[in-house]
Amino acid sequence: MKVRSQELLALADTIKILNDDDALELFKKTLPGASASLIQMRTSKLDMQTQALAVLRETRHPQFDFITLAIEGKAVGFKKVIKMIDGMTATLKQEQLDDEHKKEYCAKQFDFSEDKKKGLTKTVSDLEISIENAKGGVTTLAAEIEALGDGIKALDKSVTESTDQRKEESEDYTALMASDASAKELLKFAMNRLNKFYNPALYKAPAQPVLSEGDQIAANFGGAVLAQRGAPPPPPATVSAYKKKGEESNGVIAMINLLIKDLDKEMTEAKAGEKNAQADYEQMLGDSAEKRATDGKALTEKNDAKAGLQADVESDTDSKGSAVSELMATEKYISSLHAECDWLLQYFDVRKTARTGEIDSLTKAKAILSGADFSLLQENRRAKFLHGQVTL
Repeated sequence: MKVRSQELLALADTIKILNDDDALELFKKTLPGASASLIQMRTSKLDMQTQALAVLRETRHPQFDFITLAIEGKAVGFKKVIKMIDGMTATLKQEQLDDEHKKEYCAKQFDFSEDKKKGLTKTVSDLEISIENAKGGVTTLAAEIEALGDGIKALDKSVTESTDQRKEESEDYTALMASDASAKELLKFAMNRLNKFYNPALYKAPAQPVLSEGDQIAANFGGAVLAQRGAPPPPPATVSAYKKKGEESNGVIAMINLLIKDLDKEMTEAKAGEKNAQADYEQMLGDSAEKRATDGKALTEKNDAKAGLQADVESDTDSKGSAVSELMATEKYISSLHAECDWLLQYFDVRKTARTGEIDSLTKAKAILSGADFSLLQENRRAKFLHGQVTL
């Protein structure tokens, strides 16, 4: 108790000395802030500065230099430094938020662009296949169209040749029938003449021609002249009696009949052949006309199909050009995204960790400067005790 009484006496004397007007005036000049009136308070502030600087220097950041300079300087108080720390903390948090937004944006843009690139690549590939198929179809149709055209030309040529041939055959048939008919009539006339002599019963008198009035008068006058002249004299008496050659005549007549039958047979066969040939020709004309109509329709359809495929080739070529241009633009955009985003995506975690450490350092420095450190609180309590505000 005696020692404590002595200590209290010493403290009271010290307080009296420090609270002297001259001492307070001196403290005002040497210590920043009117409330800091003790040497211990100055020591507490220096400790705060030292600890805060140590925390900030553990994390190197260019903008921390302004804060450390402000802490080290005498012209700036802790309130302003704490405000700077709050601003720096807000900036770091905003930078982290910006990085997160940028990372999300880059991820979305990469996904969208890659999907678009895949779609455009498939579109270009499909268009190339479509163009090749269409070109192959055009080539095939061109060959088929040429073959159809050649076939129609050959068909027309065959019809023309068949028509010319049928015309010649018809003319030959007409000539044959006329000549056979003439030969047949001539043979009949000859046979009738023989029958008149050898077989009078089989003789057929020729039909008397119907004469005109003038021809009839001339004929009548001619008969009258012959009557006036009288009958011809009898043959000489020296000529022996004539005997008919009946057997020989029958053989000749039989041969003439055979020739007539041969002519009839030939004419019958020719007539049948002509009829069949004409029927075949007409059938050929019908079939040819039908085939030509079918081939003509097919030719029109193939020409239309070819024109359609050619239009498809042109349309697909234009579409491919547009798709290729868009694909190139997409690839260029992806390249720009890599230039813009690769560094951030690669170092995002590192930057986040570093920024978190910087924010922690700033938070600790702020806490130190705000008097959060326990040892500094003790110093504050001791300073207050020296002023007589609290008891130990």
